[in-house]
Amino acid sequence: MLTIHYFASVREAVKRSKEKLELPENVANIGDLIEHLLLLHPHFEAIFQDDRKILIAVNQTVVDKTQALDPGDEIAFFPPMTGG
Repeated sequence: MLTIHYFASVREAVKRSKEKLELPENVANIGDLIEHLLLLHPHFEAIFQDDRKILIAVNQTVVDKTQALDPGDEIAFFPPMTGG
């Protein structure tokens, strides 16, 4: 089972803070997971359409879309940090 966390503006856009999913057989990496999430939740498209607006972490390590997934992984989607 994957645990997926959504933080800050990503959470507001997808209207949830967390969900759990069984790792589908056709989902091998983060890119596949995003495609799967878009099938489940078409309204997520706005947040995933621009890679510069979202960071992804697996087990608390920032990764890219090629990162492989394993059952039990914890995934987080969050906006890039800005300074000021």
